[in-house]
Parts: sequence; C-alpha cells; structure tokens
Amino acid sequence: MNLYRQQTDADLMMSLREGNGHAFAEIYDRYWKKLLAVAYNHCRDKIISEEIVQEVFISLWNRRQALCIDNLNAYLATAVRLSVFKQCLRQKRRVQIIEQTAGPVIAAWDEEMIYTRFLQQQINGIVETLPVQCRLVFKLSRVEGLTIPQVARKIGVAEKTAQAHLTKALKVLRLKLNRSFLWAILLASIFMP
Repeated sequence: MNLYRQQTDADLMMSLREGNGHAFAEIYDRYWKKLLAVAYNHCRDKIISEEIVQEVFISLWNRRQALCIDNLNAYLATAVRLSVFKQCLRQKRRVQIIEQTAGPVIAAWDEEMIYTRFLQQQINGIVETLPVQCRLVFKLSRVEGLTIPQVARKIGVAEKTAQAHLTKALKVLRLKLNRSFLWAILLASIFMP
C-alpha cells in the first residue's frame, strides 16, 4: 500500500482504470475528508454529506474505465458539489409535490401524523373485510374500549367466544398489515429516486 501513497493522481487513475482496488483505496483515503468537508459546507447535514461522498466514490469506481480525468481533486470536488445540488433539487421537488397534492394543511403535518393516518386507514380497511361477529367484537373492544366480559354481554355470546373473535381479528390484522408493510417497502424501493 505504501507504493500507492507515493503515486500521483494520474498514476492512481491509470491503475484504477485497470480495476486496481488498492489504487481506489488510496484515492479514497486521500480525498474523502476533503470531499466530506465540501459536501458539509454546502448542505450542513453530516449524514447526507457522508452519503453524497460515498455515492461519488461509488460512481468513480463504476465509471473508472470510461473516465478521463486530468485533475482528480477538481473532478471529485465538482462531483460532490453537483451531487449536493441534485440532492437539494430532489428535496425541494418532494416538498413541492407534498404541498401541491396534499394541500396546505397536510403539508404542515409531520411525517409521523401522516404515517399514523395511513396506518389507521389500513386497519379500517382490513377490519371491514372481517366476518360480521369478528368485526363487531373488534370495534367494541378496540374502538369503544369495552372489556371482553362487557363485549360478551353486549352481543350475547360467551366470553370465550368473544375472546376467540378478537384473537382472530387481531391475527388477521397482524398478517395483513405485515404484508402491506412489505409491499409498501417494495414499492418505495422501486419508485424512490
């Protein structure tokens, strides 16, 4: 590795084009702190800055054979600035879309409130698909806050029957919510930029 520390940027780039991982590691060691400072100076967010620098290095590795770089330092710094700019544009566009589609009231809500509302809609939709007795027991127990003995008396069934309906409803909810959560993650990974 000491051999690579003595090499110029041009020599490292030639080795990098040939797929030399040691040359890449030396470029990374030589520039990551500087690039992190450049990114942080522009976006003022350490985590985003780290992600941007990692993306720039990944891009350098992936495009190593096609790149013709005269000044590696300037190239990497420019790539980081461009990535920060793109990140800012994406964030600005997300805010615009939320404001346009959700209206001013929803735009003011925080993410947790939106997620809670979405989850409640999911639960309500699943509850409506339950058999009548299950749905009734679930609503009396979870929405109105009645105990199992109170639910059993109110609908005229044994406590064990009411408990069985509630257990079934909760099992169906847990299963379907897990599936919808997995689908949401899958869709988000497909459609996120």
